[in-house]
Amino acid sequence: MSRQTLQGRRIRLGMVGGGEGAYIGGIHRFAARLDDRYELVAGAFDVDAERGRAFALDNLIAEDRAYTDYQSMVAAEAAREDGVDIIAICTPNFTHFPIARACLEAGIDVICEKPLTTTLAEAEALQEIVARTGRFLGVTYTYSGYPMVVEARARIAAGLLGKVRTVQVEYPLEWMATGVEMKNNQQAAWRVDPLKNGRGGSIGDIGTHAYHLAGYVTGLKAQSVLADLATFVEGRALDDNAHVLIRYEGGARGMLWSSQVAIGCANALRLRVFGEKGSLIWSQEQPNELVFTPLEGVTQIIKRGRADLDALTQARTRTPPGHPEGYIEASATSTAASPQPCIAVRRSRRSA
Repeated sequence: MSRQTLQGRRIRLGMVGGGEGAYIGGIHRFAARLDDRYELVAGAFDVDAERGRAFALDNLIAEDRAYTDYQSMVAAEAAREDGVDIIAICTPNFTHFPIARACLEAGIDVICEKPLTTTLAEAEALQEIVARTGRFLGVTYTYSGYPMVVEARARIAAGLLGKVRTVQVEYPLEWMATGVEMKNNQQAAWRVDPLKNGRGGSIGDIGTHAYHLAGYVTGLKAQSVLADLATFVEGRALDDNAHVLIRYEGGARGMLWSSQVAIGCANALRLRVFGEKGSLIWSQEQPNELVFTPLEGVTQIIKRGRADLDALTQARTRTPPGHPEGYIEASATSTAASPQPCIAVRRSRRSA
């Protein structure tokens, strides 16, 4: 994005949800700062109005743009000459539709956490609004942003695997292997509530990531599915484990496994694609590597940063070879830990 595209300024960003203690809100704010193209200028960060307001002020949001709810934020920002250009929705699933609808109808673009909605009817309604208003609506399927995922997509599109035969994608986690929602874990509590999470438990929370990853990399579209949804932790109303058989257009077959109760799996998203001429394997816990095995050939470990990678892969690569994903975060962590206390002390002395 060029300076001309930005009309000489950063994109003005607003946020709904994502306040104190919300993991994904911090990810959005960090991502917005990474390329220095966005400026967070407004927010309704919490259902607790006072807590949300305090969070906004702590994050240097102007007092008149620290809103108590999304309705007042959308109305006020749409009326301002310097109003937000786009709003990031970082709230539980059941709120995505009304917030996105309000933003789009007010002429504000939207970045929304997945899943976009909890029902097909709501998704189709948003599709109609986008077509009518011409506004932008994007969903954050984060894992498709990894450079080696982009490289896998490029290699399959170039025919290195030949015709794709089978796709195996899995996303197992362990963090809900016990009834953590009963122990005042708010992140777990809304995920097991059908009224807040929607009808899908693990399949809606993490299965949607796995499904998108498989389709993004292979370019295949599902024709039919057969799902076995299970609930292993007693008392839950939604699935915490799912096995899904997929038939793709063109004859390929797939299998998706999502689980919130897989002990020993921290964030083990993995994709394996098998074609007529070879296979590719990518794992989120080793994101800098792509494993390629040609038919009757030697298995290759392709590393991020190589000069012979696809042009889009190189464009998505932020650090030199040998500097893994996480290098920038490490720099941010070390910088944040060092000068801030000293700067704070000097400021307090000046104001005294």
